Amino acid sequence: MRDLDTLIKAYDIRGTVPDQLDADLSFQVGAAFAHVSGAGLIAVGHDMRLSSPQLADAFAAGVNSRGADVLAIGLASTDLLYFASGARDVPGAMITASHNPPAYNGIKLCRPGAAPVGRDTGLTEIKSLLETGLSDHDGPAGITRREDLLPAYSEYLRGLVDLAGDRRLKVVVDAGNGMAGRTAPVVLDHPAFEIVPLYFELDGTFPNHEANPLNPANLVDLRAAVRRHQADVGLAFDGDADRCAFVDENGDAVSPNNIISLIATRTLAVYPGAAIVYNVITSKAVAEQITEHGGRPVRTRVGHSFIKQVMAEYDAVFGGEHSGHYYFRQFWRADTGMLAALHVLAALRQTDQPLSTLTAQFSRYADSGEINRTVTDIPAVLDRVEKHYAANGAAVDRLDGLTITLPDGAWFNLRPSNTEPLLRLNVEASDQHSMTELRQEVLAFLGPVNSTRQES
Repeated sequence: MRDLDTLIKAYDIRGTVPDQLDADLSFQVGAAFAHVSGAGLIAVGHDMRLSSPQLADAFAAGVNSRGADVLAIGLASTDLLYFASGARDVPGAMITASHNPPAYNGIKLCRPGAAPVGRDTGLTEIKSLLETGLSDHDGPAGITRREDLLPAYSEYLRGLVDLAGDRRLKVVVDAGNGMAGRTAPVVLDHPAFEIVPLYFELDGTFPNHEANPLNPANLVDLRAAVRRHQADVGLAFDGDADRCAFVDENGDAVSPNNIISLIATRTLAVYPGAAIVYNVITSKAVAEQITEHGGRPVRTRVGHSFIKQVMAEYDAVFGGEHSGHYYFRQFWRADTGMLAALHVLAALRQTDQPLSTLTAQFSRYADSGEINRTVTDIPAVLDRVEKHYAANGAAVDRLDGLTITLPDGAWFNLRPSNTEPLLRLNVEASDQHSMTELRQEVLAFLGPVNSTRQES
């Protein structure tokens, strides 16, 4: 019996192939999802990993076995699958392991309109069905039909952003051998852009670097290419191309916090007074700037299912996370790195400023980045940290992990991992020296263990 607790995560299904995830299990998940969703049609897409076509075909066969039809969109980015779900108002399944190493694969699920499926919104029920088994289906099997939605997806995205302007941009795009190698040439095929491609060849072995743009090591080639080609901007996508990282004209990485603020202020110019969602470890500058531009900042937990839920509750027009996920009401509240890229390119076209200057106006504080540390007794550590700082006049909240805000405005968040005995630390203060001191002070509570900067 497989360890489904390890395989089924908070937001998706993910593991190594074939020992944890294989075609047989993908078939079973497809059948269970068809049963849970009750849908007559389910969209299915897959990335370029070596195991993805087989897993996608097996998932589709599982859906068909329950009498439901499949719209197979083939090679796709995750946001292309979300487009299929939103535009056709059907549930969807994306076969991908995002930025994970080549041995991994997974399944991301959504309900009609790209609504998220997570542990509390369907994955637990699917897990139960995998453990107990489904009853036989007496009716006819469904059918699978294939359709390429990339042209429609590209047209839809371009219709959401005004690309007018006099400036022609040179744009280096690092697809990391992932799905942006298929989507970027179509979406960014515009007279305003001269595209310099890096690693557009679809290759699930990731021969050049990991498809995780949040790791600075994976931006080395992009940064060098931007400087070499004297480009205006660099874009780096993760493996399934739902995340995008940005590099300015100097080859320096741009903080996702600044991108959130840039898109937020652009969006508020079109939708005055609208709500914009951000998570607990986003810079406090984001909320300040949303307020200053007349918007309503709404703070929520880390993770796409929470962001999308809160966006729906507040009818928010935009949401952003530190990890390079950007969510848009006009895109069914789903995350799309490509639409975020179009917004940044549009902003550049409408000014003569370089990206470094355009985004510098949003930088106000010094931050630590995310630091992961192994901790054996997480609840005890959180309690000890909370008691210490509360006794010294700090504000405390437990919306997501533990957030401590000091009287001088500096803050930090300690957040447990969903799957490992890790605490994730983020620190922000008014200047680098104050941030460093606070970071070291908090790390001392966690014990003398090696730490690494990683994404959430």
